[in-house]
Amino acid sequence: MVDQQAHDERIRAHRRLMRGACGFEGEDFVSDQMLQRPQPPLTKPAMRPETERIALPREFGPLLEGADLLATFRDRRSARVYTGQPVSLLQLSFLLWVTQGVKAIRGKSYATLRTVPSGGARHAFETYLIVQHVDGLRPGAYHYLPMEHAVEFLHPVADIPGTVSSVLAGQKWAGKASVVFCWACVAYRCEWRYDVFAHGPALIDAGHIGQNLYLGCTALRLGTCGVAAFDADAAAGLFGLDGEEEFLVYAAPVGTVREEYLAEEQAFYRFVEEQGL
Repeated sequence: MVDQQAHDERIRAHRRLMRGACGFEGEDFVSDQMLQRPQPPLTKPAMRPETERIALPREFGPLLEGADLLATFRDRRSARVYTGQPVSLLQLSFLLWVTQGVKAIRGKSYATLRTVPSGGARHAFETYLIVQHVDGLRPGAYHYLPMEHAVEFLHPVADIPGTVSSVLAGQKWAGKASVVFCWACVAYRCEWRYDVFAHGPALIDAGHIGQNLYLGCTALRLGTCGVAAFDADAAAGLFGLDGEEEFLVYAAPVGTVREEYLAEEQAFYRFVEEQGL
């Protein structure tokens, strides 16, 4: 039996948390930046500098021949059914660049300018990958190094479909993805500037990243689906995160799709309509 009063109070508490995180109210706002404390690094260094690091290609022109900006916005959709065919290293490179690529550095390493906006140019997110079918990469867990536009191999993963399902809270459909993007927040990177108000802008930034992945996938005729249901502890174990200073916030499987598979996606929405939902 659900305690409705307790449930409603929990909802209100989360609303208050969201409201407080998305504004700058009160006279007690003093950030570490205001206190002139050292700024955290702009990006996380290589986690395993002794292991394999793969520089990513940047010649994106051929990928986008015939791409139509209007069609990209019109055709953007979620896709949960994948063919299991590989994506190319150039396609993966493009998707990493459009979601977290560094265009320039401002000041004495004060901020990065990237392909997505970020409140205060804090860019608190690190990109991790579960690679299953990418030409030129062996399967396993990877970490993106945006300053170098490279990926570092972290370790092999024995059962990738099972691991993907475990990290994404039992969502087995994602196990056929060619690669899964996982974004972890390094909280202090934005807290240094915004203190207790950092977390609202950080979550907004996650939306910018996810939308760029959607648009990038659409332009490449790939499919993706943003996922907010995941097992944070499973992700922490997979990528070596401490779960406190750095933790998973958002994920998105990416895979090759066929037009006829889109009909299977539409079947879900027909079910919704039939149920009067």
